[in-house]
Amino acid sequence: MSARRDEGDEDAVRGGTAPARALTREDRVQQALAGRPLVLIGLMGAGKSTVGRRLAARLGLPFRDADAEIEEAAGMSIPDIFQLFGEAYFRDGERRVIDRLLREGAIVLATGGGAFMDEATRRAVAENGLSVWLKADLETLMRRVRKRANRPLLQNPDPEGTMRALMELRYPVYAMADVVVESHDGAHEDVVEAVVAALEAHFGMNQTDPGDAP
Repeated sequence: MSARRDEGDEDAVRGGTAPARALTREDRVQQALAGRPLVLIGLMGAGKSTVGRRLAARLGLPFRDADAEIEEAAGMSIPDIFQLFGEAYFRDGERRVIDRLLREGAIVLATGGGAFMDEATRRAVAENGLSVWLKADLETLMRRVRKRANRPLLQNPDPEGTMRALMELRYPVYAMADVVVESHDGAHEDVVEAVVAALEAHFGMNQTDPGDAP
């Protein structure tokens, strides 16, 4: 009996559950989000879509782009929506789309530059998600937006003056975000890394967890 019991014990050790994989930084951030969406805010050209896709891939989360969702729902481009129906119509649709996306759970959501200015949207983001402001300076923003011609608010004789005015108006509101990260003109992966580090700081994490030490 004793011999068989000893053999069984050895078999249990050999065939037992393998040691759990140590949690990565990304695992811990995802756990801390507790199923909430991560909402990227900032002006046009801040890198919300580009950084957002890379951030979502790194965290193992789905990525959603509010502007793309709006265009799909409307069956037309955002410039066409502005031209045919006006900004107020667009903002109403944007509010409804973002409210729907916030209910999808753990995703990375890139929002349009004006979305966070809407009080109802800010409240919905605060109640359901975690907001991250990708903050960029004027020179960086203008260098990026000049590469694309689909910016309705900049279709005027002084786009730089318009951008400056938008910064003065929106930056104090963006500053209400849960997390602020500088979006510079370096590699997008560097900004992604900065977001992950900022989230760790927000959640009170250390990059090296003492519990992971041997």
